[in-house]
Amino acid sequence: MRVPYGPNKEFFRYSLFLVFCNRITTSAVSAGSLLASKKALDPVAPVYKYCLISVTNILTTTCQYEALKYVSFPVQTLAKCAKMIPVMLWSTVIMQKRYKMPDYMLAFLVMLGCAIFILYPAAGDINPYNRGRESTVWGVSLMLGYLGFDGFTSTFQDKLFRGYDMEIHNQIFYTTLCSCLLSLTGLILQGHLLMAVDFVSRHSDCFFDIALLSTVATASQFFISYTIRTFGALTFATIMTTRQLVSILLSCVWFAHPLSWEQFIGAVIVFGSLYAKSFMKNKPPKPPSSEQLESGESSPLTGKP
Repeated sequence: MRVPYGPNKEFFRYSLFLVFCNRITTSAVSAGSLLASKKALDPVAPVYKYCLISVTNILTTTCQYEALKYVSFPVQTLAKCAKMIPVMLWSTVIMQKRYKMPDYMLAFLVMLGCAIFILYPAAGDINPYNRGRESTVWGVSLMLGYLGFDGFTSTFQDKLFRGYDMEIHNQIFYTTLCSCLLSLTGLILQGHLLMAVDFVSRHSDCFFDIALLSTVATASQFFISYTIRTFGALTFATIMTTRQLVSILLSCVWFAHPLSWEQFIGAVIVFGSLYAKSFMKNKPPKPPSSEQLESGESSPLTGKP
């Protein structure tokens, strides 16, 4: 989205085409997995519920790709850490969940760290290309759209898993299949399908970039599901937090995005808060003291005296 292709320095502008390629690859792989495991392809939940996830997921991904035209990759990656705020809001509305004050305090710290990172310029960032496209109103609006739609998507997926006895591959298949149809329809209505195909046909390196992006996006879906199912949410949250930090550091080296000391402080606040949330949430209960046992008080581990 930000690196030109070919001798004429042309930019790839068709975000929805990237969504279409990602989803059609994931749909094909998930269908193959269901057939290989000899599991039924029939939908478990009503189709419109899969489509609802697909619509918000397409809007999420499109906002993410479009935002890269206006904000840098480090800014976008760290801003994604604020997704716990819309998830908490959507969970309150959709799942009727209630959160305690420490949860809101940690969410506020994450939002504060993101604000510091976005508002302060990078150290030594004198590239007019980066400076002219950073922190624009449209870029921030796209990131807010991304956070809102993404929060709804993950919350509604959680509700779907809880409400229906379905395989992970079943939900992935029908959600991405709906996304394929919706993104293809959008490309045709916008008149971008043939333009995107023409661009890719003229730039073979762009084709390989899209193929790589689709492959990684597909693999990530299965790695995420396997990690949560096998190792639990704490390990997955820790991996995702570390991945975001590594992504920012790699981008700073690869694309010359040096961090100012203010941005470094903002990053420390964000990742420190996320790690604190992960470990505080899964802190094991204290064993009962000898005084509690002697007095006959109930044990916090078993609930028995």
